[in-house]
Amino acid sequence: MGARGTVKRVCLAYSGGLDTSVILRWLIEEYGCEVVAYCADVGQEEELDGLPEKARASGAVDCVIRDLREEFTREYVWFAIRAGAIYEGTYLLGTALARPVIGKHHVEVARQTGCDAVAHGATGKGNDQVRFELTYRALDPDLTVIAPWRDWDLRSRTDCMAYAQKYEIPVAATVKKPYSIDRNLMHISYEGGVLEDPWHAPEESMFIMTSNPEEAPDTAAEVLIGFEEGTPVSIDGETLTPARLLHRANQIAGVHGVGRVDMVENRMVGLKSRGVYETPGGTLLHAAHRAVESITLDREVMHERDRLAPRIAEVIYNGFWFSPEMEALRAWVNATQRNVTGEARVRLYKGGLQITGRRSPFSLYDETLSSFEDDAGAYDQSDATGFIHLVGLRLGGRR
Repeated sequence: MGARGTVKRVCLAYSGGLDTSVILRWLIEEYGCEVVAYCADVGQEEELDGLPEKARASGAVDCVIRDLREEFTREYVWFAIRAGAIYEGTYLLGTALARPVIGKHHVEVARQTGCDAVAHGATGKGNDQVRFELTYRALDPDLTVIAPWRDWDLRSRTDCMAYAQKYEIPVAATVKKPYSIDRNLMHISYEGGVLEDPWHAPEESMFIMTSNPEEAPDTAAEVLIGFEEGTPVSIDGETLTPARLLHRANQIAGVHGVGRVDMVENRMVGLKSRGVYETPGGTLLHAAHRAVESITLDREVMHERDRLAPRIAEVIYNGFWFSPEMEALRAWVNATQRNVTGEARVRLYKGGLQITGRRSPFSLYDETLSSFEDDAGAYDQSDATGFIHLVGLRLGGRR
């Protein structure tokens, strides 16, 4: 936290919603500083037209919008898929992956616009404050960080609305949803409100990206996913840019009700939190990637990857994307993916998916050796006797 009067210009992560609109004005009133609004487009599908005008109407001296959809998918989502990174066995890290790329560009915009401070609208109970601020610290520790929700005396939506009215801030007075939503190209997350009761089932009307599995098409669909060195590159033979590919995967899997998750997770700050997620494309791509790995990765490399995957997910979830350990883990993952090139065929049906085929020019699968039919002498089954004796020595001597 920087003391009032020492900050001259602040770069604020800005969405145009009630919270950040109020924060923008609050920074001007409390710090007597200039504010540059910064908005990152990571596929949240919010209307960005008119945002610069809205920011200036609230007092901003400038508004910078960056389209990060391709970078977000290429550098962050694809890495998580190559690493098999899934937090606590369930969460595909949609929000956690978006925060470092947003934070990285927040720092860049702050530097380019002459700001000596950055501000965000994350609350003091969540993970995002940690993810943003660790990114700021790693990339520019000289920037002052302002987190209004940990500092001001506004405590509710009602307080924020009253503040907006006082300063004639242009915000829409909409009815509050019974839960909070975070959307990007990877997923949609729902938490808070009625979902804070872990026994309360999410209502069907809540979901946006996925069809109700019970009402999904009665005919299964098959989709072919192509990979090069562990990275998704094509769907049904069509090569697509990262963002377009993920968007297409979301559409295909979403129609069939694939990718819904309801879990209670452990936040970085020590609290348990119930989250409901829709990640249709990510679910499809993780499964397809694993299928291609199954025939291209050496057994010990795959098992080591499976041991490290939860650790990688934890590092991402906790906000340490820009850290020495992540740099080392990234290099290790990339080394394992050199031969993960090929295609997986996936069958989608009413909320479920099934791998129906996999192939690769680097396949380690030897049909001759694996066959239960005549193996033409390629495998001497009598060798298994000595092998079993050796691996079982510690269990029963030399019997």
